[in-house]
Amino acid sequence: MTWTMKNRDWFTQEDARVYIVDTTLRDGEQTAGVVFSNDEKIQIAKYLDQIGVDQIEAGIPIMGGFEKECIKDIVNLGLNASIMAWNRAVIADIKESLECGVDAVAISISTSDIHIEHKLQTTREDVIRRMADAVKFAKDHGLYVSVNAEDASRSDMDYLAEFALTAKQAGADRMRFCDTVGILNPLTTFRYIKTLHDAVGLDIEMHTHNDFGMAGANALAGIYAGANYVGVTVNGLGERAGNACLQEVIMGMKYLMNIGVKYDTTLFREVAQFVADASGRALPVNKPIVGSNIFAHESGIHGDGVLKNPLTYEVFKPEEVGLTRQMVLGKHSGSASVKAKFREYGIELSNEAAQEILKRIRQMAIDKKRSLFDKELMYIYEEFTKER
Repeated sequence: MTWTMKNRDWFTQEDARVYIVDTTLRDGEQTAGVVFSNDEKIQIAKYLDQIGVDQIEAGIPIMGGFEKECIKDIVNLGLNASIMAWNRAVIADIKESLECGVDAVAISISTSDIHIEHKLQTTREDVIRRMADAVKFAKDHGLYVSVNAEDASRSDMDYLAEFALTAKQAGADRMRFCDTVGILNPLTTFRYIKTLHDAVGLDIEMHTHNDFGMAGANALAGIYAGANYVGVTVNGLGERAGNACLQEVIMGMKYLMNIGVKYDTTLFREVAQFVADASGRALPVNKPIVGSNIFAHESGIHGDGVLKNPLTYEVFKPEEVGLTRQMVLGKHSGSASVKAKFREYGIELSNEAAQEILKRIRQMAIDKKRSLFDKELMYIYEEFTKER
């Protein structure tokens, strides 16, 4: 049995075949202090499937108990996405995954010398042996296999190529290149991935961390270099500074790389808010793609441009990611924005009235050190009309 992508007939010959692997339920939940209830994990899995994510890494079966039962429940939902379980390069782990009924496994082991010496306390040769034995066992039981090279970005490249070639010979379907401590930049990412891709000829998944704020950029750089899978989490949730963000990577693929993605991006804001609430990690107002300020315009120059043509300051429509455009009035607003905002209230202002109201808006915004609420704007308008 070989796992194949389900419901992906929308790819054309010209399209780059890049698949989204979401690990919110595994790496995302490994964020310090984050715990999802089983009901929340099931709802997140459903959301991810509605978006059209290709593979969901649902958890770690060897943990047993509620974790294992939840993975079984997700498998039994009958989702279109492949359901993957995470394992060490240990046969016992893979047996637990088989009992859950998943169709894919990630088999993870460190490849950097610092990990091999201090964490695993073994040798390079033993790491390859353990990995190959685990891959063969999983393939003998009909599973799709991703071999995870943990701390790949700090590994010796010649050794990493040997590791990948051995994985390929053992039957692995792809290798997950893990920038475990987030030390890559887009240039080194491109060089590493292109070297591996050309030398090994095995599908490569980018798995990037955000310790230096480059997880999304490194994920896209890996795709440019030939990686055709990319690991993400909703909102970029994950250990320390987090992982590459699902919403940012997909929109980056679409608008920065011109890849013909067919994911349902209109769910992005709704899913982002659900995961933020479930994880107890507030969604920043300036969060790229899904933050509430992404389509909020206050500056007079920006507001005037957007009113004339939204493309002057917006790359895509807010509705595409489940948001709406907001004209925010404050210190930096212009009269065109004032007229447009009051038009929402059914009030048509003259140029003279808009200029006078704008003066009062700016003063109140300075006094309060923020933009103004609708009630405050109406108060200013009522005071203005009384004085006329």
